[in-house]
Amino acid sequence: MSWLLRRNMLPLHSNSLARRPFASPLPLPPASLPSPRETHIWYVVPDELKDASLLYQYMELLSPCERQSVLRMNGERLQKGALLARALVRTTLARYTDGRLSPKSFKFQKNRFGKPEVEWDKYDLWAPPPLQFNISHTSTMIACGVTLDLPIGIDIEEKQRKTSNNILSLAHRYFSPVEVAYLKTLADPECRQSEFIRLWTLKEAYVKALGRGFSGTPFKDFTIRLEASNSKQVTGELKSDAPSIVVEAVDDPGILMNRWQFALFELNNSHYTAVCMERDVKNPDGENNSLKLEVWRTLPFVEDECVTETDAVKNIIR
Repeated sequence: MSWLLRRNMLPLHSNSLARRPFASPLPLPPASLPSPRETHIWYVVPDELKDASLLYQYMELLSPCERQSVLRMNGERLQKGALLARALVRTTLARYTDGRLSPKSFKFQKNRFGKPEVEWDKYDLWAPPPLQFNISHTSTMIACGVTLDLPIGIDIEEKQRKTSNNILSLAHRYFSPVEVAYLKTLADPECRQSEFIRLWTLKEAYVKALGRGFSGTPFKDFTIRLEASNSKQVTGELKSDAPSIVVEAVDDPGILMNRWQFALFELNNSHYTAVCMERDVKNPDGENNSLKLEVWRTLPFVEDECVTETDAVKNIIR
């Protein structure tokens, strides 16, 4: 890993990783479990992490297979991003175990579409919480979403993301006819670009919540749109008459796939963020069915800051 090698930290071969001494990390502050209708989001900004010894500590948390995967990444930025993504998942999940599990002890498995899941061991005197998680990253931000026993998908995209192709050409290739028609109504190029990225973020979060990913659920097979709603809660107070985000099948537009609910917001004033999670089918009309978010900016083992009610989290009103 050339970006670490230049700091005389990591040898090129992974079998030597464990032999490098480092200071013991500080304990991770525990976190309360999400409520049944709540998503917790923890995010890290890679450019803020400049401590080489901390990067080495993160590498020590990974399994041998994960370390090899990081080492195989092409280029410094990709290697650092892959390392931070895996460390963020492990440190985030460990917060919800009352100190019973260290970040290093977690095991993971993948479903048939490649979505990672926690592989829990059996414990004699402790039942691990039914955590579900999802991760998303760009070159400038990495975010991990956590729920309790409900499927989740999260996607983040840079607001100023540049595309190599014409927006409408990309939309015709990936989006449904309804979504393409909507983008065509937007004459301003910047507005069209922003709406394209927002739609992409929502669609990505949806297919990740399904556990299938892009290959298992092509974007053209469903439409994301807004409809009027009596109430929706994202952060803070309940907002009456706010629009809700719904999904409908392209081959039968009258059928709404209302098993899912969404949140769409700006994060850190630099990224669009979409969260998709399964509804509480046992209480579809109850107050507790409103989607809630708690958001933390973190540098694991160093600093955590809850930013839910700050300018770092801005709900998008469309």
